[in-house]
Amino acid sequence: MKRSITILSLFSSFFFLSALTLSAKQPNILMILVDDMGWSDIGCYGGEVETPHLDRLAENGLRFTQFHNTSKCFPSRSILMTGVYAQQNGTHRKFGPFLNSVTIGEVLQTAGYRTFWVGKHHSTENAFDRGFDHYYGLLDGASNHWNPGNQRKGEPRPGNKSESKPWRVYAFDDKVMKPFTPPYEDYYSTDAYTDWALGFMERYRQEEKPYFMYLSYQAPHDPLHAWPEDIAKYADHYRVGYEAIAEARYEKQLKLGLIDDTFPRSAPTHVPWKDVEPAEKEKEIKRMAIYAAMIDRVDQSIGRILEKIEAMGEADNTLILFASDNGSSGEDAERNAQIQSGPLGGFGYWASLGKDWANVSNTPYRLFKNNSHEGGICTPLIAHWPAGIQNSGRISTFRGHLIDIMATLVDVSGATYPKTFDGNKIVPMQGVSLNAVFQERKEVREEPLFWKWSKGWAVTDGPWKLVSSDGSKTIELFDTYKDRTETNDLASQMPEVVKHLLKLNADWLKRCEEDAKLNL
Repeated sequence: MKRSITILSLFSSFFFLSALTLSAKQPNILMILVDDMGWSDIGCYGGEVETPHLDRLAENGLRFTQFHNTSKCFPSRSILMTGVYAQQNGTHRKFGPFLNSVTIGEVLQTAGYRTFWVGKHHSTENAFDRGFDHYYGLLDGASNHWNPGNQRKGEPRPGNKSESKPWRVYAFDDKVMKPFTPPYEDYYSTDAYTDWALGFMERYRQEEKPYFMYLSYQAPHDPLHAWPEDIAKYADHYRVGYEAIAEARYEKQLKLGLIDDTFPRSAPTHVPWKDVEPAEKEKEIKRMAIYAAMIDRVDQSIGRILEKIEAMGEADNTLILFASDNGSSGEDAERNAQIQSGPLGGFGYWASLGKDWANVSNTPYRLFKNNSHEGGICTPLIAHWPAGIQNSGRISTFRGHLIDIMATLVDVSGATYPKTFDGNKIVPMQGVSLNAVFQERKEVREEPLFWKWSKGWAVTDGPWKLVSSDGSKTIELFDTYKDRTETNDLASQMPEVVKHLLKLNADWLKRCEEDAKLNL
């Protein structure tokens, strides 16, 4: 049965009238999340990939240089959706239902919003049961972009990581499909998700309610799949190799004013291009061309969404947020994929980006997905809202986190975050509203932030960041106001600061353990 929010009948009239009053002022909200995309991949963050629509949003909006995810897909997504840490909502070790928490959809529905979710979820829980009027998308993690289901007649088997489960679970509102095999041959995940989102926008375009649309793309997460015409744009671009692309990105970031001398370029970890064998070079060139094409197609799709918003006359009062769920991935799913056929980038082949291009993708930061250094956790964040952002075109160094999205949307929508939900206690919001940054009232974060995934963990307080990516065998300390790219370890020079941050982290972990037991 679809879950619903129970409101005491005594107050129903009050909330109804409040929603009518708020709807004239409340912004529509579009949250776009991409998967496994690096910090420097899009044009307005230094990349050479053609992203004119994202670049326009940045030029007329706000870019953040210090906004963060959690370095891993499903905890990042759960934190964004609930506004509490994964250690508090039960998703810090494996994906599953959100515990001790409420979703953005559930909160915004009480403020009169129509709520939609399209795309990747990465959970065993159907979003349709958690505050969304409609959910169309992938419940699982990664899937084949051309066909996430069973083999279709006349086609090869879809490339996949698993022989035992070669298909992925999808949901269309209350209908869960195991598998979902697209009935049409030109299915491609990015295009399909965009079509579904546009369909919902059109269906409800005459409605007076404001809407919240969460559009969660799979791209550019592996497998590397893209349309041939998009790949053709980049076919020869990456022949110059890893270092030339990384250096060009860094220089462009400086020219854009995106970074300054507090962003020294971290030491490259990719192999020298001259040492790559000719046959392998051709694979690497094609690998990055496909990855670029996937991002290009996401931008084209965002262009379609923006065109719809403008045609509906809602561009000025629509808050658009764009981010990635973790840094570019150095994982090698390709090595372990059990169903492989055809060429790199083909329908039947599961290809990964690899560590060398991931290092370039995260320029100027260190490491990549699964690490708590900035290359794993720093995401581009673009905010666009003509009616609500002061002095558009700004670049902000405010240190933010995906836990701040809930607080921001509660703030701008006029919603009230509850203390309990469906008779259960919930963890209070852990983030802060970015609306103060939108209004130029705040640029420094006073509150500590925390990260923990697998062996990686980090804590920040003021200028300081203490971080480990190997389960505390190595602990590093950085002054993030002077060294945002983590190039100068100060741990041995600042033992008292290390001690202070270790205690903050230990206290946070203890608090999370208590929060996780709220309803036991």
